[in-house]
Amino acid sequence: MYSTLSSFAQTWGLGFFVLMFAVALTYALWPANRDKFRDAASTPLIDKDPSDD
Repeated sequence: MYSTLSSFAQTWGLGFFVLMFAVALTYALWPANRDKFRDAASTPLIDKDPSDD
């Protein structure tokens, strides 16, 4: 029983993680997300006074 589950997890688990990596990579490189990621990357560089809130 253990060897069957282990074999299943190794085979399909690898496929699942490769698929999830491809989805994450596609999402990160999708042209429509470019502005959202650019804004998020520059957020720490915005010089804003914390007392202005």
